[in-house]
Amino acid sequence: MRAVLRALTDQGHNVTVFTSNLDGNRKGYTEVNASAEQRPPLVDVDATFLIEIVGNIQQLIPILVEETRGGCNTIYGHRLMVDILKNATTQFDLVVTEPFMSECVAFVATVLRVPMLHVVPPPIATFLERPLTGHVPNPAAAGHVLSRSGIPKTFSERFNNVMLTVLCSTLTGYNEWKYRLTDPRQYDALDLVKPSVIFTNTHFITEPSRPLTPDVVQIGGIHLTSPAPIPKDILEYIEDAPHGVIYFTFGSIVSMSSLPESIQSAFREALAKVPQKVLWKYDGEMKEKPENVMTRKWFPQLHPNVKLFISHGGISGVYEAVDAGVPILGFPFFYDQPRNIDNLVNAGMAISMDLLSVTENTLLNAVLEIINNAKYKKNARIASERFKDRPMSPAESVVYWTEYVLRHKGAPHLKSHALNLKCVKDKRE
Repeated sequence: MRAVLRALTDQGHNVTVFTSNLDGNRKGYTEVNASAEQRPPLVDVDATFLIEIVGNIQQLIPILVEETRGGCNTIYGHRLMVDILKNATTQFDLVVTEPFMSECVAFVATVLRVPMLHVVPPPIATFLERPLTGHVPNPAAAGHVLSRSGIPKTFSERFNNVMLTVLCSTLTGYNEWKYRLTDPRQYDALDLVKPSVIFTNTHFITEPSRPLTPDVVQIGGIHLTSPAPIPKDILEYIEDAPHGVIYFTFGSIVSMSSLPESIQSAFREALAKVPQKVLWKYDGEMKEKPENVMTRKWFPQLHPNVKLFISHGGISGVYEAVDAGVPILGFPFFYDQPRNIDNLVNAGMAISMDLLSVTENTLLNAVLEIINNAKYKKNARIASERFKDRPMSPAESVVYWTEYVLRHKGAPHLKSHALNLKCVKDKRE
């Protein structure tokens, strides 16, 4: 979302944003600090919790619906938002929202009677495409966002894809219905507007090609910017590595130190045996740290001496690796991460492993396979070239389609007629 809003303000648009992730006011950009009312961010979470709880679909969907509605409730309860909603003549031309598992985010646009854009940071959930776009993805060809397979190649994978679609749609609908009965909110009583355009953080290199309606615009990699200067001590460490370096991170959500000791030990012992130096994003002090390992809370990834990226498969890190042409060794946790890594496996630039069953030998063999087998680097470079070869940058796409919606008064012609179909229809319509 931050990169989308920056693209709009850089083009001269005035943006007012309710957020808990403050970026700082600038010309044309006004922040309303909602951090006091927002729930604590999902950062440095225990890895076991993510795998065992969040990795369980029947527990994940209710959590996501509750979190999305909770976010709507805190934003709509902010005093400035209350004023905006009461004074529906307030001069806003467009609403930009970040949807997840509830259409409650459309409430502001519905009340203000202005067009709405959705920004979807992860790959769009296939089971949410029908309510948002009217399109029903073919589960025989389009991998479910929670599937471990990027492309359903076998009958069992296609069957699993169908069952995931049915299960997630049912769980989402049931939990929305439950909250509407037990905790009804003002947005539950309205027929909420649909987005004019959906900006989705995907690209056909990291997301298999499939049919999309005209109102879905792919802007994969929009967060990528020119690299910041690398701190001197880290730069010297990288450049003083004759065999290159390995960059190891599980992102900001997972607390690396919360991994079971057996898994941490397997990583330490395996990485101690490789000739490369290792940049390991690690919170806290690492016991028995190998001599070839440097630990920090943050490292820059973009440097030509990086030979391998060990990752959990978060979409931002995936695009950074693809953009740099660096192979990946993936240990996906939950949600879109298994499918993200599998898509790169299909592209020939990655190996996927199970974190809970990893051992020193299996990890060492996988690391050496990627580093010593030239096909992974070759395929990563091919993916990078294809990723960068596009008619306009993601930021330019955001500006163009945003202004297109404004020029054409919401661009209703982009929407599928399927959105107008109802199970029960008034005979007067």
